[in-house]
Amino acid sequence: MNVIEAIKQRRATKQFDSKFILSSDQKKQLIELVLENAPSAFNLQHWRPVLVEDPALRAQIREIAWDQPQVTDASMLIVLCAEVTSWQTKPQRVWEGATEQVKSLMTSAIDQYYRDRPQVQRDEIMRSAGIFAQTLMLAAKGQGLDSCPMDGFDFDAMAKLIKLPENHEVCLMIAVGKANTEPYPRTGKFDFSDVVKVDHF
Repeated sequence: MNVIEAIKQRRATKQFDSKFILSSDQKKQLIELVLENAPSAFNLQHWRPVLVEDPALRAQIREIAWDQPQVTDASMLIVLCAEVTSWQTKPQRVWEGATEQVKSLMTSAIDQYYRDRPQVQRDEIMRSAGIFAQTLMLAAKGQGLDSCPMDGFDFDAMAKLIKLPENHEVCLMIAVGKANTEPYPRTGKFDFSDVVKVDHF
């Protein structure tokens, strides 16, 4: 499937076929595809996806997620988290292959951009997580799979369930598998002229 078709066909699936199983290798390949190709601010790769495989943990997550069936019925469930302090801990690593000049320039720019700016740090991980999630969902659709982005859950309870480390945030969940119902028709989409402004409001 080409990318335009993937964009057109991707829908937020609410009902998954619980009998459809992705292998561990298939899950790993899908995640690696995103890890290797999705962009992130300053290449910091803030994302820390938690692949939830334990059925008991899935059941606990469903309890804190308004009993949404996607949590337990989808073949793959990712709790997408991000490391807020990656700007401090990772810049040398992510620019390791660059020339010394580029590495020096980028690490300096990263420090200037993030230091003492906690709101910017948090905003940036959320942007990068959004990019990761959309890339994952389009990659899944390109492979004939269905997906659902999810934020209808108790974030504090989730942090406890997955033992979230300090300096990390829970961003959203993504469920991936096979839909067992046809999607509803797209409705209520705003027209180009309703939302797009040229140069200014």
